[in-house]
Amino acid sequence: MRSVALSPQAREAALDAMSSTELDVLVVGGGVVGSGAALDAATRGLTVGLVEARDFASGTSSRSSKLIHGGLRYLEMLDFRLVAEALQERGLLIQTLAPHLVRPVPFLYPLTHRWWERFYAGTGVALYDTLGLLSGRSRGLPAHRHLTRRGARKVVPSLRKDALVGALLYFDAQVDDARHTMFVARTAAAYGAHVACRSRVVGLLREGERVTGAEVHDLESGRTLQIRARQVINATGVWTDETQGLVGERGQFHVRASKGIHLVVPRDRIRGDAGLILRTEKSVLFVIPWGRHWIIGTTDTDWKLGLAHPAASAADIEYLLDHVNAVLEQPLTHEDVEGVYAGLRPLLSGESESTSKLSREHAVAHTVPGLVVVAGGKYTTYRVMAKDAVDAAVHGLHIKVPPSVTENVPLLGADGFAAVKNAAPLLAEQYGLHEARILHLLGRYGSLIHEVLELVVADPGLGEPLAGAPDHLRAEIVYAASHEGARHLDDVLARRTRISIETFDRGIGAVEEAARLVAPVLGWSEAQIEREVEHYRKRVEAERESQKMPDDETADSARMGAPEVVPVV
Repeated sequence: MRSVALSPQAREAALDAMSSTELDVLVVGGGVVGSGAALDAATRGLTVGLVEARDFASGTSSRSSKLIHGGLRYLEMLDFRLVAEALQERGLLIQTLAPHLVRPVPFLYPLTHRWWERFYAGTGVALYDTLGLLSGRSRGLPAHRHLTRRGARKVVPSLRKDALVGALLYFDAQVDDARHTMFVARTAAAYGAHVACRSRVVGLLREGERVTGAEVHDLESGRTLQIRARQVINATGVWTDETQGLVGERGQFHVRASKGIHLVVPRDRIRGDAGLILRTEKSVLFVIPWGRHWIIGTTDTDWKLGLAHPAASAADIEYLLDHVNAVLEQPLTHEDVEGVYAGLRPLLSGESESTSKLSREHAVAHTVPGLVVVAGGKYTTYRVMAKDAVDAAVHGLHIKVPPSVTENVPLLGADGFAAVKNAAPLLAEQYGLHEARILHLLGRYGSLIHEVLELVVADPGLGEPLAGAPDHLRAEIVYAASHEGARHLDDVLARRTRISIETFDRGIGAVEEAARLVAPVLGWSEAQIEREVEHYRKRVEAERESQKMPDDETADSARMGAPEVVPVV
């Protein structure tokens, strides 16, 4: 499959194409499910458009625990079908769809009771492994092991001796969710989908009771377009109810937002070669290896405030620190926290007042003629959700359309990845970079690494580390704007890279240079560069301030101190 760049020019061409013809399917929402639906529809031979109000994955799909997993806790709820489905998708992603982006990660499950818990938890993990094997796609993930207390503390020496009597070691997988979502959208474009971010749906077109497309406001140019489509798919996650309101319908189900926050701390603050999964009074807590960092999360609380920028309060941060410090020899402090991010899970609302008990399964419905809504679910099963949504849309097209093929469609960067990875020493020599740098790039771009390295050949200065964030080359910042659809500094520093949560200054030291690197690609004037830099600084200041607030209401108010990105003028 030939690579397609999500360049500024491609975005303009996509909007022009969408507004000049009637599409088979228009997908609203550029999270992982919406991007997956665009890919599914495009690979069935349909004409497809995908519009996203902000940036790809700017909502829930960039703020998850970054795990591709079956969900051990759903076994406790006896939801075997959901777990088996998720484990099958995990295997698909590791082996076929995105081996460059999804990789195995070990987890330690500490045991605190001597006999019954080892039997109870061990049976659950054994079933977890078995369901993975039954899917036929567990190759590459070792089976679980039982460990003594001494054995567990060899794996994670930072564990307090009195925090466990033994442990289980098992494997799941992790992913950079924002990069993966962008790759899904970019792969959809490679198969012919018209893809455009910063394009907000402000109304749905109607003929009688039937939805026939959408009115879309281009937030960059200020123009308003009418995009006609035979079927519209609403894949807007926690915004589902709001989007449904555009047709005066609440829909057949209601989506409730649950806030989850995560902390990022340096790798040297916790000594260990595996992640941790800990039980809490409400749910489970993960401590996840993340390159030179750990991700600690998550909370699970109802959220009824603004959806665009959920805020982490001081109470949320304290909750996570208290629970993880209960098992660590050297407690973490607020000074150890490099980054904090908060996201909203789109849960299908039920009778329970506890969001942790609401359904993680998804639902698809033709709420009005011409409009399909998909909601709920979990990141791991995005491909199944997308397939089901497109199946429903196809039913409304009343023409013969091939079935879904995305089970066998690798994302861009996956083809030839193993061969390119084997050649890492040769690439390092060829481009004059350290082999560790090449491996870092392979884990972000897969076999598309050559596109990034060609930028360095054309301009050797792009082969230098980025000021303030030396984990990344300057070329990666340019590539984010020229090939990966980034339109603003937030997109580059928070999603194409993770500089905003992986540095103690939240990316402030990198923002000036990053702005000047992307400016020629995005056509920014000196005034626009200054606006972008100032906006990013205000965003960081507002987030820091919100994290000092005692509760959701005051934290949300503080976070709203930073305005949305202004259009390019």
